[in-house]
Amino acid sequence: MRKPIAITGCGAVSPAGWGVAAMMSALDSDVKIPPSSLARRVGEKLIHTPVLRVPEADATTPKFARLRRTSPISKFAAAAAAEALGHDRLTKIAAGNLSVGVIFTLTNGCVNYSNRFFGEALADPMLASPILFPETVFNAPSSHLSALIGSTAPNDTLIGDSAGFFSGLDLAVEWLERGEVDGCLVIAAEEIDWLSAEGLRFYSQNYLPAEGAAAVYLEAANGPVNLLRLPDPVSLSANSRDQAALKIRAQLAPVNDGLTLLVDGRVGIPRYDAPETIAWADWTGPRWSPRMVLGEGMGVAAGLQVVAAVTALTCSRFQRAVVTAVGGNQQAAGLSLTTKPSL
Repeated sequence: MRKPIAITGCGAVSPAGWGVAAMMSALDSDVKIPPSSLARRVGEKLIHTPVLRVPEADATTPKFARLRRTSPISKFAAAAAAEALGHDRLTKIAAGNLSVGVIFTLTNGCVNYSNRFFGEALADPMLASPILFPETVFNAPSSHLSALIGSTAPNDTLIGDSAGFFSGLDLAVEWLERGEVDGCLVIAAEEIDWLSAEGLRFYSQNYLPAEGAAAVYLEAANGPVNLLRLPDPVSLSANSRDQAALKIRAQLAPVNDGLTLLVDGRVGIPRYDAPETIAWADWTGPRWSPRMVLGEGMGVAAGLQVVAAVTALTCSRFQRAVVTAVGGNQQAAGLSLTTKPSL
């Protein structure tokens, strides 16, 4: 990074509730969120899958008229984006006085509407609603988001594994360094559907599939929380998950002084947590594992990790933080943050 890059806004929607405060309260209490049951019928058999859903929206949740007929993923993303940007920035964007790029990262996408559309097409192609089809594509949420905030700046959607959020941050830094935007909103979001939920549990019955959204706003400036290191991800095509976790730690070069916060991607399943458990075995500082509380949100999980780290630094709980995640099949990645300004 040639320019100083600051994260100056965060937003979150999680099984703990709507907003960053609800998520941080859940992480601080470390109390397990009660799962709900996702049920579907196959012939005479009823299949139940425990999942962590986002609670129903309340009166304080932002309302967006355009989102009345959209998939839940777009509603989650819009709420997280509005929180990250704040009223003043939203007003400037709408007036054309602030150019804000949008980068959306996800794994599953609009699975609810895909399920509905293809279900109708299989049942009776003549009655399948064409209105549903635009909501099935991967870039539908990012398109809605730019339209909602009134942004005409670059907009991109990246599809990846549960460490894909770091690739979104990397692209945002690139846009900012080239001067293509004044600021960049990086969003991750997922929604619960039986296909992705049951698919995840093929890996382990102990996985708790989850949904939600995470958003961070980046600017080319010094701020209360600054990017210290954002190394290139380590590909899992040429490295084992154990090797990739060790390489990411080496590239981040964190100070193991007992004062730096580590926010890792462990979910509470030893077999899948092993790479980060081994790579950080000697870590003596505070350590958070948000997925153990918020569930496995797949494409949104790393985003919520980053929001947790940024919020902890913003609240002056720590001076430095390291965030890492080892994805399922693509990459291991991470970043380090500091409250000190870049030179």
